[in-house]
Amino acid sequence: MKDTILFGDCRKTISTITEPVKMCVTSPPYYGLRDYGGEENQIGMEESPEKYVDQLVEVFRNVREVLTDDGTLWLNIGDSYYNYRSDGNYPKQTVSKTRQDLPTKTPVRGNKLEGYKSKDLIGIPWLLAFALRKDGWYLRQDIIWNKPNPMPESVKDRCTKSHEYIFLLSKSKNYYYDNEAIKEPTKESETGSYSGVTKGNTTKNKRSVWSVNKKPYKGAHFATFPPELIEPCIKAGSQKGDIILDPFIGSGTTAMVAKSLGRHYIGCELHESYNDLIQNRVSQYTINLEDFV
Repeated sequence: MKDTILFGDCRKTISTITEPVKMCVTSPPYYGLRDYGGEENQIGMEESPEKYVDQLVEVFRNVREVLTDDGTLWLNIGDSYYNYRSDGNYPKQTVSKTRQDLPTKTPVRGNKLEGYKSKDLIGIPWLLAFALRKDGWYLRQDIIWNKPNPMPESVKDRCTKSHEYIFLLSKSKNYYYDNEAIKEPTKESETGSYSGVTKGNTTKNKRSVWSVNKKPYKGAHFATFPPELIEPCIKAGSQKGDIILDPFIGSGTTAMVAKSLGRHYIGCELHESYNDLIQNRVSQYTINLEDFV
C-alpha cells in the first residue's frame, strides 16, 4: 500500500488504506476557483461555501480514521471573494480577476447566496478550521504562507493578496511534533532580552510566518504545492520511514518531498492522467529507506 497513488475520489479511496499513516499534508482544490473536469460533484464546485466546507470535513474525517493516535494534519487553504454575477444569476468566486483563475466550466449555483455581499471576503480558511475543530480535530496553530511573488491583481480598493494559511491540526491532545527538526538559524541582531532568543544560541524555534515563493512546475496543473512549503511540515510531523498521506496529491509534490526526506507516501488523485507526471517526479529520489530504519 505504501508508495502508492490511489486513483479516484478521495472520499472513497481513503477508506481503503490499511497501513497506519503518521501525518497528512495537503492543499485541497480551492472553492469556486477551477473546474478540473471529469466529475459532476468534484470538491471546489459546490453551490455554497458551507457545502464546500462540509465536503472537506468529510474528507478529513476519513483521514483521521487512518492516522496514528499521535498523527497530525497540515492543511494549506486559500480564501475566495464573493462576486455575484447577475447576468447569469449565479455567484462566482475568484481569487483574482485573471482569466486563468476562473473555472473553465462554471457550475450552476442557483440563487444568490444568503449572507454574502458582493466583494465580501468569504473567510473560507477559518470556516473550515472551525468546522474541523467542531468535528473532533485539535486546532493547534495557524501558519501564514507569505508569498514574495504573489499573483498580480488590478484591484485598487484593497491590498494585493499575498498570503494563504496552513493549519496544524492533531488527532489527539498529545501528538508527534519534532521541534528540533525545523529550528531556524539565529542572527546576531535577534539575541537579547526582548527577542525571545538567548544570547549564544545558534538556533531558534521556527516562526509562524513562512516566506516561500510560488513555483510552477512544467507539465503540472497550475495549482502546484511548493516543495519548500511541504518540507518543514513533514520534518516536524514525522520520522524517516513513516507514511505521509496527501488526499489531493495532484502533480505529486508531496510524494516527491516525502521520498527525498526518507519517508513513504500514499496519495489520492482524481485523474489517472497525472500518473506519469507523479512517477517521473518521484523517480528522482531512489532512497533506500532501509538505511533509515
